[in-house]
Amino acid sequence: MTNKSTIRLRMSQADAHYAGNLVDGARMLALFGDVATELLIRQDGDEGLFVAYDSVEFTAPVYAGDYIEATGEIVNVGNTSRKMTFTAYKVIAPKPEAGETAAEVLAEPILVCRASGTCVVPKGKQRF
Repeated sequence: MTNKSTIRLRMSQADAHYAGNLVDGARMLALFGDVATELLIRQDGDEGLFVAYDSVEFTAPVYAGDYIEATGEIVNVGNTSRKMTFTAYKVIAPKPEAGETAAEVLAEPILVCRASGTCVVPKGKQRF
């Protein structure tokens, strides 16, 4: 069993919600939800439920075309609760000044969001 999970996803034009191809911050929370689901399946054999975020901090903008790497970790396991922390980094960004389809891997990933929250897996649903 692992208590850490990472996914990487490209933000598409469909993810752009605001002018200038800016992606809604809620998209990062959706990624964290997907990471949490995987962590719960690995931990308990069940998807569980996300109960609450304790904190959410958006630290940099995300745009259509950016590649985001979202990581989550279970930091505390209770009887039914699983406390988790999350980070999302921009790892690849478009480079339109170099051409319409140009992009670059960032030398230093940019932290775009961090959060912590709690998920619950009812006792009767825990298989491991």
